Amino acid sequence: MTWMDTAVKAFLASTLMTFALALGACNTVEGFGQDVENTGDAISEGAEEAK
Repeated sequence: MTWMDTAVKAFLASTLMTFALALGACNTVEGFGQDVENTGDAISEGAEEAK
């Protein structure tokens, strides 16, 4: 297993855990949509900083 495989698995695991926590934290569908939007914004910002 290469370091890339390990990194991808770690990323997927953390994404799934974040998704599960976000789903448990929001009380409505609208709240879930906002959580997903905020997560997407954070990922985009992280990608921009990594350039």
